[in-house]
Amino acid sequence: MAKRRPSGEGMIRQRKKGQWEGRIVAGHKENGDPIFRYVYAGTQKELLGKLHHKIEEFRDAELTEQSGMSLGTWLDKWLAEYAAGTVRESTLRSYRTIADKHIKPILGGKPVAFITATDVQKLYSRLKKQGRAQKHPKYGHELADSTVGRIHCMFHEAMEAAVKEHLISANPTKGAAVPKGVKKEMRVLGSEQLAAFMEQIDAEERWRDFFYTELTTGLRRGEICGLKWSDFDEESGKLHVNRSVHVRNGVVTEGETKTGKGRRSFYLPVSTANILRERKRTAQTEWIFPDPLKPELPVSPNLAYRTMKGLLQRAGLPDIRFHDLRHTFATHALQSGVDAKTLSGILGHTNASFTLDTYTHVTTDMQKRASDIVGNFMNDIFGEELKP
Repeated sequence: MAKRRPSGEGMIRQRKKGQWEGRIVAGHKENGDPIFRYVYAGTQKELLGKLHHKIEEFRDAELTEQSGMSLGTWLDKWLAEYAAGTVRESTLRSYRTIADKHIKPILGGKPVAFITATDVQKLYSRLKKQGRAQKHPKYGHELADSTVGRIHCMFHEAMEAAVKEHLISANPTKGAAVPKGVKKEMRVLGSEQLAAFMEQIDAEERWRDFFYTELTTGLRRGEICGLKWSDFDEESGKLHVNRSVHVRNGVVTEGETKTGKGRRSFYLPVSTANILRERKRTAQTEWIFPDPLKPELPVSPNLAYRTMKGLLQRAGLPDIRFHDLRHTFATHALQSGVDAKTLSGILGHTNASFTLDTYTHVTTDMQKRASDIVGNFMNDIFGEELKP
């Protein structure tokens, strides 16, 4: 077998028609044969400049012969062997949709090692303008900026793994110009609106306990639907959040909570704990909130969403998202004096600073009230001379 040549070594030659060709060793096959990458130019000087950049690009890359696989094949491999088991099932499904619907039809047939930053940028531009298969009445065939952003995040992860597996020398998605999605506005039910919603759910016997629990815990939709009686400590009134569920075609998928802090325990308000104790007396299934028609299944998060929409409409309230019930709980909790650290634990946030950053519309007012309190007790201690 020929002596193994080091990766990054370059060679140049002039072809018969006068064009200059350069090549470098980018890696090796299993049998030791070199894997070459080529550059071309009209003059030797121009070629040397291109070759220098190519050598820098592949320095220490050491590609394998697997780098010849198509991007489509790599995405399938990455989804099956890398992403599966590391992300929630719902996230994995969305990744598969992105790969099959948006990336593979455009770039899937090109070797993964030859995907360039230009390819990536053209992909995002094309998806932004005409990435929607069915025409939307308002947006036409344009994809939302947030959707293009999600595509970029998934594509970036897949190509980072390709770098680690020595399929490519560098991640071509780095530095791509990605449209910034507009963050969805948080909508919170005010005190009067909350009272109207509570009055509406009180008339809905089938859903009263569900939405009362949601409004007094701020659980994520999949979390409240996935509650089991084994998660409720009847004696202490403590609730343990252990899972998030998805129901598709009658099949229940139990997954992890959204974040590492998502698995959490906290004491329920006395009223909520009493509701669950009373509910448990007639329970016939492991689920705290079973499907109304198929009690062996948990209530579907989608059904809970549609039900909430109907309740809001009948109460004459704004059309908010289910997640805004979580925001409503958190906002009123902070306004009522619950400290950010405690609330962070109840919500399953990573840390209290994230909670404070999320609810700045509340914490700003709290800071103003705090400054007034400090001023008042300082005046009580030191007297009127502190006043300007």
